[in-house]
Amino acid sequence: MAPTQRSRTWVAGSLACLLVLTLGTSALAVPVTPTGPDGSPLTRSGRLVEAGPTAEHGFPAWYRDSNGVRLEACTTLDDPLCATLPDEVPNPDAPVSYPDNFPGEFFYQLAAASVTGDGVDMGVGLDLEGAWANEAVVDGDQMVFGRVRIRDRAIADGHYRVTHPYGADEFDVEGEGINYTEDIGTTPGAFGQALGSRIGPFLTWDPDVAPAAPEGYVGDPAVEHPVIGSPYGTNYVSVERRDESGAWVELARTDLFTIQGRHAVNSGVEADHATYTVGADGTGFVDVYATSDAGQSLAVEDSGLGFVATRMESDGSRYFGRYAIDQSPDGKSVTVANVGDQPVARKEIGLVDVVTISAVTYDADADLLTVSATSSDQDSTPAALTVLDQPVQEGTAVIETTAPPPSVTVTSDKGGEASAPVTVSGAGLEADAPVAVGTATPEVAAPAQRVTLDATSSTGTITGYAWQQVPATGADGEVPVTDANRVELSGADQAVATFNAPQAAGPLAFELVVSGPAGTSAPAVVTVEVTGTDPEGPPAAPQADAGSDQEVRRGAGVTLDGGASTLVDEYAWSQVSGPEISLSGEDTATPRFTFPLMALPTNTSGPNPQYATQADPVVLRLTVTGQGGQQSTDEVVVSPAAETLTITAGEFRSGRQWRVRGTSSFPVGHRVAVVLGGTLTGRTLGFAEVDTLGDWDFRGAGTVAPGGESTVSAVSTMGGSHTGFAFRSR
Repeated sequence: MAPTQRSRTWVAGSLACLLVLTLGTSALAVPVTPTGPDGSPLTRSGRLVEAGPTAEHGFPAWYRDSNGVRLEACTTLDDPLCATLPDEVPNPDAPVSYPDNFPGEFFYQLAAASVTGDGVDMGVGLDLEGAWANEAVVDGDQMVFGRVRIRDRAIADGHYRVTHPYGADEFDVEGEGINYTEDIGTTPGAFGQALGSRIGPFLTWDPDVAPAAPEGYVGDPAVEHPVIGSPYGTNYVSVERRDESGAWVELARTDLFTIQGRHAVNSGVEADHATYTVGADGTGFVDVYATSDAGQSLAVEDSGLGFVATRMESDGSRYFGRYAIDQSPDGKSVTVANVGDQPVARKEIGLVDVVTISAVTYDADADLLTVSATSSDQDSTPAALTVLDQPVQEGTAVIETTAPPPSVTVTSDKGGEASAPVTVSGAGLEADAPVAVGTATPEVAAPAQRVTLDATSSTGTITGYAWQQVPATGADGEVPVTDANRVELSGADQAVATFNAPQAAGPLAFELVVSGPAGTSAPAVVTVEVTGTDPEGPPAAPQADAGSDQEVRRGAGVTLDGGASTLVDEYAWSQVSGPEISLSGEDTATPRFTFPLMALPTNTSGPNPQYATQADPVVLRLTVTGQGGQQSTDEVVVSPAAETLTITAGEFRSGRQWRVRGTSSFPVGHRVAVVLGGTLTGRTLGFAEVDTLGDWDFRGAGTVAPGGESTVSAVSTMGGSHTGFAFRSR
C-alpha cells in the first residue's frame, strides 16, 4: 500500500527534526500505561537491552532489543531503505565519511504513523536517533536517544488519550493542539541511556501481512504496512477523547506505519586495553584486549613494532592477543580491526606499561606510608613512577603523613597506572587531651544585664564542663566573691552558661574546667566588668546595630550580623520591605535567609501583560531589648547584585525550531526565559539554563511562529534582561 502524501511529509519531518529536550508548550502530556479491551492495564514485555561497540564514527555500531533484533545506524545516502537525508550531510554529492562529510543526525529506527478522522489529523513518530549535542560533528558530542513525538496542532480542546506501540499519553488540550516530544538519552557518550527510553523492542513489518519486509530490513520506509514489536501488543495508534460522562470514545485508529531500519551485519569492535612489557634488551611483548560480538574475526594490525597483522583469540565476546616486539613501544599505539565488518571497523589505542603494586602499608605509630611498585617498562629509558605526587625510587616510596588515603594509585610516565588498598598497622589513637577556652558576651555589662559564658571553642575530646565564680583581679588587687557581687550561674555544667550581672560595680571572674577520657584541663579564667551605674537609677539602654548593607547574588544565602549591638538581652529581626523572604534564626544575632530569585514570565500560551521585573532590595529591621524592657532598632539593606544578560544570536527555522543564544555575567545555577517580541510582556517561547561559563542556549520546537514579530527578548532569574533582539528567519 502506498503511503499518503501526509505520511511521507511526516517521515521527512522526523528525519529533519532537531533535538528537543522538553515537552511542547501546547498541551500538558502525562505518559500512562495502556489498557486492554477490558480496561485492565497491560504489562510491558520487552525493550532495548544492549548497545554495541562504538564504530569509527563514535556511535554504537548497533542496538539490540529483547527479541534479538539488532539494528545498525542508517548513516549513508546510497541505500534507499536505510538512508539519512541529503541536507543532513555537508556534501550530499560525495560519499559519507567521518568526520568531514557525516550527517548531523540519523536513525537506527525511524517509525511514523498518520491517523485521521473525526477531527483528528495526527502524526506519531517513534524513533531511535543519533545526533550531536551541539548540532556540529565534534568527537565527544555523540548521543543516541529514544524519541516519542505526537503532533496534532489543529485538534479541538479536550482531554485525549493516544495509545501507540510504546505506551499511551494523555493530553489536556487548551487552544494550541498537541505538540509533544519526549527524548531520553541526551547525554553525550552515555549511549546506554537510550535503553531506558520507551523505544523498544524494534518495530518490524508484520510477517503475516504481504508483502514481506525486504531481506535484511525491518520494512520499506516508502510503504505503509502493519507492524509487530510493541511490548504491550498495541501495534497501532488509537486516539480517544473523554466525553462528559468520563468515558473514553475512540475517534480514529490506524495500524499502518512507515518504518526504516537495517538489520546489523557489522559488529564493530572495542579496543579496551593495550599494554606492553619490555626488558633491558629492548625486546618484549604487547598484550591487547578487545570486545565485540562472539564469532568475529579480530586482528591487531601492523603498527611498526615488529609483528604482522595477527588474529586475536576469543572467549565469547572477549578477545585477546599477545605479540612479540623488538622495537621500543614508547608513545606508540596499535590498531584493532574487525576484518569481518564491511567497511572494516578499526579502533586505535595507545600502548601503556603495566604498573604492579606489591605492597602498600601504613605504620600509624611512625606516621609512614610505604608503597612498593614496579613497571613493565625496564628498557634503557625505564618508566618513572609516582604516588601521591612523590617519586617511587628503586621500587619504593616512603611518605610521611598523619592521614593516609584508604587506597593509593601509582602512575607511570608511560601511561600505566594501578591502585591498591592501604594495609594499616600500629596502636589505636587515644582521645585528645581537653583544653579549656572560654569567652564572655558582653565583656562589659550593666547591672542586671544577662551575660553569656561560652566554652564551645574548647578543644580535645570533652565530656564534661564546669563553670564557677572565682575571685577577680581589680585595679586595687584581688576582688573576692561576696554577697554583693556573687551571681547565680545557670548551666554551670554546660558548654554555655548564663547569669545576670550584679548591681555592684567591678570585675567578675569565672573559672572554666573541661574534662574527658584523657583527663582534666588546666583552668581558664574569663573576666567580665560590671559598669558603675546608680543602683537606684534606670539600667543602661541597649544599642541596636544591624550591620553593614550588603549586595548579593539572587539565590545566594545571606547572613545578617547584629553582633555589634550592645547591652542586649533579646534579638528580634523583621522584614520591612522588598521581596518576601523566610528568615531562619530571627531571634539570634546572626539570622540567615536566601535572597529570592526573580520570577520569570511563564505563560507559553499567550502574552504576559502583567509581568514586570523587580529589583527592590530586602530591608530588615533589628530590634534589641535590654534590661527593663528598653529597646533600640536599626535597619540593614540587602540589594541584589546587577546581572548583565545578553542575546548574541537568534534564529527561527521555519517548520523546525527556535534557536536563541546568549550570555550572563553570572555563571551557572539560574534560568533564562525567552520571550517573543520587543518587551518582556510577550508570549514565552521557553527556557534555558545558564552553564558554568555563563552561556545559555534555548532550543524550542517550532510550535510558535514569529507572526508579525521580528525580535525576541530574554530575562533571567538573576534579574538581568535584554529586549528587542532582531532574529533571522530561514
